[in-house]
Formats: sequence, structure tokens, C-alpha cells
Amino acid sequence: MKQEIINLYDEYTHKPLSRGEFLKRLSFLTGGMTAALTILPSLESNYAVAQVSDSELFTEYVTYKGSNGDMKAYVARPREMKAYPTVIVIHENRGLTPHIEDVARRAAQAGFLAIAPNALSVVSPAPANEDEARTAFSQLKAEDNLANFMKVFDYLPTRKDSNGKIGCVGFCWGGGMANSLAVAVPNLKVAIAFYGRQPAVADVPKIKSAVQLHYASLDERVNAGAKEYEEALKTDGKTYELYMYEGVNHAFHNDTSAARYNEVAAKLAWQRSIDFFKKYLV
Repeated sequence: MKQEIINLYDEYTHKPLSRGEFLKRLSFLTGGMTAALTILPSLESNYAVAQVSDSELFTEYVTYKGSNGDMKAYVARPREMKAYPTVIVIHENRGLTPHIEDVARRAAQAGFLAIAPNALSVVSPAPANEDEARTAFSQLKAEDNLANFMKVFDYLPTRKDSNGKIGCVGFCWGGGMANSLAVAVPNLKVAIAFYGRQPAVADVPKIKSAVQLHYASLDERVNAGAKEYEEALKTDGKTYELYMYEGVNHAFHNDTSAARYNEVAAKLAWQRSIDFFKKYLV
């Protein structure tokens, strides 16, 4: 697929671009509306794809108190009831999707208690589709979002299946949130960000966690701040790893979007993430 089409879809999912305008521009790039509608399913999410079943895991939905309303979250862990190291799974800018629940199950399958909060829990009425979800994100205040994810650290001590060792992994919007939590929460042990915005360089000294960063070489928008962030981490002596995956796009880990998903890079990045959690969280 042409890179111009991938870039257009990235613009559509991250900027105030209406669906009508997106389809108009997509039809121009593809040579007509029929061709545009033909390739659209490979760009948009297909949530029928799932790597991990919940049949051998314990899963549930929970509610905890946020800063401006109740927060809902999906929880997954191995079936055995005991205290596990805990991973906060942070979604993209579409809220808690079936894909992110699947990622939480992958973390559980690897031996962790995974909790995936939904930033859109406080939005009423709940968005009916991904377009509404992206619009809702633009209306949320950044300080409320951060506070609501920080509230997870108040909730987890109430669970007997969490041992108090907490890390996080986030994707896109969630990657930015993972970096923000690294700055804001001193007792966070691991922060892993997939193609997420970087924190202010001046805030890097506040980071106490080990940091792992995954970037896509074709993702110019996010990569613009990667070098400066790495230099700050290095200068301040932080524990970090940074990986650049050549020839892949933003959201390469999301297997529900066929046009951007890259199986080789996704599996490698996820294995590196699990290894990093096992090194610094277990």
C-alpha cells in the first residue's frame, strides 16, 4: 500500500480530520471512491482478530474511583489466585478496544496481572464508534487523564492478586501516557512506550523507572522527539532501551489493522517488552 495512504490514515486518526474529508482524500489517492472503499477495511480495525483466548485465564471488569468520575478497567491474570507483578496496559486514542483487552490477556499469559483502564469511562454518553471516540479524546483534559491513570496505583493495593510491583505498557496515545506515568509516579518500576509522545526533557530527571521505547522508522510525527528524549535519558543515567524498527509504520503492533501491522516487528517488540518486565518487575 502506498505510504501516502498510510500517512493519510495516520492524519485521520490523530488530527481533527472528518471522515468525509478523509474518504475524499483517500479516493483521490486510490483513483476513485470504489477503490477507496475496497482498501478501507485493511486500514480500519478488525476486532475479530485475537491472539489469546480468555478460556485459561481469569478475567473481569472492575471499577475504581478516578479524579473526575468512575474509571472502568479490564483485568486479566493467570487462573491461580496469588499475588502477581502487575502491568497497566494503556490503550490508543480509541479507548478500551477488544484489541487492547487482547494485549492484556497476552500479558496475563506471560504471568502478570494486567489491568487496562478506559480513559473514556468518564465520557457520557459513551462513544458509539471509533470516530466518536477520537472526538471525545480531544475534549478530555490532559491533567484529568493523567490523574485517572495515577488512581490505578491507589486501587491496586486493594487487590490480593497484585504484589505491588507495577509497570506499564502503552501504545500511541497510551505510549505517551506511559512516559507521563514514568515522570509522575516514583514507585513505577517499568514504563514501556510503543510509538508514544515523549515527556518534556526537563522532566526526565524525575523518572525512577526502567524505560523501554519502541519506534517505527516511518513514523516521522512521533519520531521527531525520540533523539532528544534518548539523549536526556542517557545524560541523566537512566536505565533504558530504545528500539527503532526499520520499514514499519506507526501502530505496527496493532494486528487488527492489516495495512500497518508488521508481524515480525510486532512479535519482536512484544517479546522484548515481556523480557524487560521480567528483568525489572519480577
